[in-house]
Amino acid sequence: MVPHLITALNGPINELEQRLLDATPVIERWFRLEWMEHTPPLYCAVDIRNAGFKLAPVDTNLYPDGWHNLSPDTLPLAVQAAQAAIEKICPEAHNLLIVPESGKLSSFYLASLARLAEIFTMAGLNVRLGSIDPLLKRATPMTLADGQKLTLEPAQRQRFRLGLKHFDPCTILLNNDLPDGAPGILEDLHEQYLLPPLQAGWTVRRKSRHFQCYEDVSKRFGKLIGIDPWLINPLFATCGQIDIHEAYGGDCLRTHVDALLTKIRRKYKEYGIAEKPFVVVKADHGPRGMGIMTVRDVKDLADIGAKAPKAGAAPVPTGEVIIQEGVLTGERIHDAVAEPVVYMIDRYVVGGFYRIHAERGADNSLNAPGARFVPLPFAGNAHLPRPGAKGEARAPNRFYMYGVIARLAMVAASYELEATDPELLDTA
Repeated sequence: MVPHLITALNGPINELEQRLLDATPVIERWFRLEWMEHTPPLYCAVDIRNAGFKLAPVDTNLYPDGWHNLSPDTLPLAVQAAQAAIEKICPEAHNLLIVPESGKLSSFYLASLARLAEIFTMAGLNVRLGSIDPLLKRATPMTLADGQKLTLEPAQRQRFRLGLKHFDPCTILLNNDLPDGAPGILEDLHEQYLLPPLQAGWTVRRKSRHFQCYEDVSKRFGKLIGIDPWLINPLFATCGQIDIHEAYGGDCLRTHVDALLTKIRRKYKEYGIAEKPFVVVKADHGPRGMGIMTVRDVKDLADIGAKAPKAGAAPVPTGEVIIQEGVLTGERIHDAVAEPVVYMIDRYVVGGFYRIHAERGADNSLNAPGARFVPLPFAGNAHLPRPGAKGEARAPNRFYMYGVIARLAMVAASYELEATDPELLDTA
């Protein structure tokens, strides 16, 4: 199920949210059946936007950081979920190797790494950090801002196994999205579980593939509970390789932006929505927040590539791009625009936080410099939704809906990983 957490949007439950609450038994059964057939990623984080009339994921991260931003009172849930995941994967496990990002690690990332290691340590494992950064030659202790200490050690490859000196793990937890490709040190491991698998890295992964899987999931789910899938699904299009500096380089982008805006306008008219639609253009692969451009009218692209962008304007993504329906956010914390980020381990929601940005609008990406993070704490002692609650007492149930959307994205991620699994492709 989903923890009962406090959310910023305390207005009345809208029609979409009420439909999800009323269908809780059907929804939970559907998820149970999905997990009987498909394996969830070990962990992931999902960015969600709640426009009131629409509730949808806008990004799914399969190598989440930010674990230290979760409220400490949600830690027991994370530990229990980690125990459940390890019991399924390798019941006899006692050693876990976490492979972090390479290069210079920020204090933010180190704090996240410390919390992630703490979760799996409390789950009953010996946890150590093994870096695959070729520049790391020896064990390197690091002191965090709060005084905690971490030690990064160079990972060692012994024939078909990866570990450390005098440390042979059953399971290797990747917290590195491999933007430069999968290094040989991680390939062809025998009798070790590498999670997430290599095809989850950005060499193989594409956001468009994920959202195609999510679209398929949302259609089935919408039919299950009797809603229009558009209410939980951001429309999207892809544009292959583009280079705005070449002749006609922006034609594909303009065509797809125009078509997608037209589709969104039709939906807004159907539901009587007065807001102006917009789309977000971003790289089809690579970490979230990279190369994002918001477009409200195809005319904004008329001079794309013909002149230098205005000072302060977002750079136009090149290469493979995805054009995604923009989803407004109706949430605020201290007058700053906010969006929930939901964290999961195995098939369980374990908490989340709000990403807030005082200098951004409801139609902007909040994953930008200047963003702050506010943990979602428990609402009193209740950990479960209360479908029969009245009035304002129903508002905390809103996080249940966020958990449903996040888990739908996780189901889509499981489909996505199956579709790119080299072992399954070889037998197809």
